[in-house]
Amino acid sequence: MELKSTSVGQHLAQHPYNKVKMLNAGVEISGPKHAYTIPFNQLLAIRCKRGLVWGELEFELPEQKVVRLHGTEWRETQHFYHHLNTLWQQWGDEMSVISAEVLSEQSQCILDRLQQQRWLTHEDLAQIQAEIQTMLSSIPLPVDRLSEFKLCQPHYEFCLKWLRSGAEMVAAANKAWVDAMLTEHHEFFDSIEARPLNSAQCRAVITGEKNALVLAGAGSGKTSVIVARAGWLLHRGEVRPDEILLLAFGRKAADEMNLRIGERLKQPDIQAKTFHALALQIIEQCSKKVPIISKLESDAKLRRHFLIEQWQQQCSEKKSQASGWRNWLSQELDWQLDDGAFWKNSYLSDRLAIRLDYWLGLIRTQGGSQADLIALAPEALRSDFQKKIRLLAPLLKAWKSALKEEGAVDFSGLLHQAVNFINKGKFVSPWQHILVDEFQDLSPQRAALVNALRHQRPDTSLFAVGDDWQSIYRFSGSEQALIADFSRVFGIGEQCSLDTTYRFSQGIGDISSRYIQQNPLQLKRKMNSVFQGEKNPIIILPDSQLEGLFNKLSSYVKSEEKILVLGRYHYSRPEILKKASTRWPKLNIEFMTIHASKGLQADYVVIVGLQSGKDGFPAPENASIIEQVLLPETDHFPDAEERRLLYVALTRAKHQVWLMQNTESPSVFVKQLSDIGATVKRKP
Repeated sequence: MELKSTSVGQHLAQHPYNKVKMLNAGVEISGPKHAYTIPFNQLLAIRCKRGLVWGELEFELPEQKVVRLHGTEWRETQHFYHHLNTLWQQWGDEMSVISAEVLSEQSQCILDRLQQQRWLTHEDLAQIQAEIQTMLSSIPLPVDRLSEFKLCQPHYEFCLKWLRSGAEMVAAANKAWVDAMLTEHHEFFDSIEARPLNSAQCRAVITGEKNALVLAGAGSGKTSVIVARAGWLLHRGEVRPDEILLLAFGRKAADEMNLRIGERLKQPDIQAKTFHALALQIIEQCSKKVPIISKLESDAKLRRHFLIEQWQQQCSEKKSQASGWRNWLSQELDWQLDDGAFWKNSYLSDRLAIRLDYWLGLIRTQGGSQADLIALAPEALRSDFQKKIRLLAPLLKAWKSALKEEGAVDFSGLLHQAVNFINKGKFVSPWQHILVDEFQDLSPQRAALVNALRHQRPDTSLFAVGDDWQSIYRFSGSEQALIADFSRVFGIGEQCSLDTTYRFSQGIGDISSRYIQQNPLQLKRKMNSVFQGEKNPIIILPDSQLEGLFNKLSSYVKSEEKILVLGRYHYSRPEILKKASTRWPKLNIEFMTIHASKGLQADYVVIVGLQSGKDGFPAPENASIIEQVLLPETDHFPDAEERRLLYVALTRAKHQVWLMQNTESPSVFVKQLSDIGATVKRKP
């Protein structure tokens, strides 16, 4: 059966098609130069329209395509349309039975997966969605028509929901599974720590994702969660103890974790390691020559003393070195230097030792020759950077000589060797689960070690706990971007937050959280405290009132309560503390830098040195050219890392914080904090 345009209609329509012919399961539309076949499995709708004189047939195809036939005699058009539409609908009804069976099978597959009583991962969702897409491509009906047929409609809508809102469907299924696990294993979660884990902690522990990043604010129980995670894996019988690797960033943190493991898990086969201890273990298994860690690397005081000695020797023996260093320190750092042998000034040496340690650390981490380092500098900075590298080169040479004499390696060399052994296949990883604490401190070198282990054994999962708000060790190579780009660097996974702190009051939490999140690049989350605390938890005072503050504290602070005095630099220690042991013998006062205080807590905190200038807090933003080249800034918000440092200082206190400002040259932090709720007073 076919339908043709009339000769007049064809002439007036000026259209490429003038005839339609019915096929077994489709139609063919043709003209003098064109022919177009439309199978029923591509036909979405047929429309019959009447113009002023002639008729029109319209065939709708996927992707909003339409094919039209104009200029047909109206009665013939109606007759052809009704006959074609009847055949098309009959074909659709027959195909809907087959389609419904296929859709039903797919729906049941999804339901079977939900009945497995386990966590649904991102990989599960990707697989479900891929299966649905494959299924839809195998049914005879056009996908856009499936909702027209009652047999297909419920199963199609169910599958469509998984395509369009799969993440929400997975989240709902996982929540139901978590709730079931909490009910079934409530004794485990009530007893794994001294206090029962809260709901956010439990959810983080239970996650079944291959990769998981837990963002945990100060005092929110990061160590508790990571130990509980290891306990949960063992409790569920998913792994053996020797298949779990726990990593910490320092020996002290590893010891604390091992103490918790011993108390809670009673598993001697699980031992937390530092990254350097892990690297040493790998090298020991792959090489007959076991490396020794240099004393210079493990003892900061000894290392800085060594570097200053070498620097002083260079300046005293070589006029060009002395002249170069004078220009560097006076021009770039704006330091006031003595005439003559400025390098003998002990105060100058004390300040410079930290920076020499920092700069040499960046160069050692970067590796490569002088030429390689200089090539990293932009053209505009290259000449100046080259001069600085040449001034530091003798110190680097002395460092390498000292290591050679000692027969030892530094941390950078240790990590590099370990990664090489893994990549060459000489070390076979026994670990199925890697758990990393303080993830925000991860450096690219440490990340390379973790990924080398995971790439060698693809089934290895990564469970990381960290806080980008406390990322303050950029000077030692840590990169905050490793948290922000977690899924890109380590693979797609889950991100969750711990939102309850057990350390500080709600008032301290509100102000410090709002302050740190003024930087739009910091990840957003809420922090709630288990107690309200003082009415004015953060108070700003003139630095001249420090003695008066201690006098007041001595009237009510108990001897077992701790007062932590924090400064931006180790030489920020107030002079008045020299007489504190006799002036206020009942007060437990301790001074340290803010960097050193991370991970600690006290009942009360006093932050000193809130002034502007070269030794101020925040530190001046004009970074050394060494840092500009070897450690380019990735966070362009003003004082980004210094803000995080202030957040760390504020959140060491349980009850109250006092910030001592220089009223003549105040820190920019003073107004910023007062604007969001910190109390400014003239006297304690």
